[in-house]
Amino acid sequence: MKFAIVGCGYVADFYMSTLPNHAQLELTGFFDRNPERAQRFADFHHVRRYESLEQLLQDPSVDLVANLTNPKSHFEVSMAALRAGKHVYSEKPLALNLADAQALADYATAQKLLLAGAPCNVLGESAQTIWKALRKQTIGTPRLVYAELDDGPVPYFNYKTWISESGAPWPYIDEFEVGCTFEHAGYWLGMLAAFFGPAKRITSFSHVLMQDKQVPLTMASAPDFAVASIEYTSGVVARITCSIYATHDHRLRIFGDGGTLSTDACWHYGSPVYSSVRTPLKMRLENRYPKLGRLAGLGPKKVPLVRPASFRSSKGHNHMDFCRGMAEMADSLKENRPCRLSAAWSLHVNELVFAMQHPEQYGASHDMTSSFEVMAPMPWAK
Repeated sequence: MKFAIVGCGYVADFYMSTLPNHAQLELTGFFDRNPERAQRFADFHHVRRYESLEQLLQDPSVDLVANLTNPKSHFEVSMAALRAGKHVYSEKPLALNLADAQALADYATAQKLLLAGAPCNVLGESAQTIWKALRKQTIGTPRLVYAELDDGPVPYFNYKTWISESGAPWPYIDEFEVGCTFEHAGYWLGMLAAFFGPAKRITSFSHVLMQDKQVPLTMASAPDFAVASIEYTSGVVARITCSIYATHDHRLRIFGDGGTLSTDACWHYGSPVYSSVRTPLKMRLENRYPKLGRLAGLGPKKVPLVRPASFRSSKGHNHMDFCRGMAEMADSLKENRPCRLSAAWSLHVNELVFAMQHPEQYGASHDMTSSFEVMAPMPWAK
């Protein structure tokens, strides 16, 4: 599949560094509205530069557009690409509100085009390992999930020095104005949707902990803390937190009647997965004597990954394959099968994100309006 990139900011280098993992993807070129940034990207990666978005969209060789623009431009660029008859893979979120995200999904479906949104870590080795363990009833019936996505106190970091491989600065103004929940909550929400199916209700709270982010913003700072409880149609309940203030914590813990599954990182496709046994007696003893499990050798055991997470990852970043989502889209078209990252799944994840960050708009308790057909596990993880 031939694809073109729109937007060559900070994240674009992560796509470029993982592109060699996928022979089925061929980059035709890119466009960016900032001439200096575009020239720097073209010189560094030695790729074709389109002179305008229109020129890119009119190129008949382009099958798919990777929308890597800033979030405020996601809807406009994605809709233009869809109207030009291109499949679209968008960085998160699909749009900044549910109505626009719904419009994209509806148009793509009506035109029989593929639309998917990052992140694609649900296709990673760690996620697929957890999912297989759940299908095998390794921990019995799962009932409760704790998911953390705290990135540390980012406003206190020296983030102005964060530069991508080709020289693009970290877009801190976008990050603070759009919000960490829009940017990051999907890493767990997408995975949990695959594991447990559609959500039926989300109850959320968000807040701006730090009004002053030490930089001039063009609009109000988005919530830098959000927490939500989610009820899935399968009966599982999850609690997820997201912030750029609390100490770094990316843990996932899934509690079942017979055990616990856990991993420590959502931004690492090969993050080790652990399982531990839960029996009524063991739980009572550990509650009273916390060190008992470790002393008795009953602590967490490493679960072998379904396959080694050996691939070229994003340079200087986490062990993620940013192009795997587009590769899944290409494979689904070649194999004439449903794409795992469907428009309906992407829309559902985005609706959860919207409701989590903006309870004042969607209601503190929000009944979900979207749904999706549960995706199939990867063939190497069955």
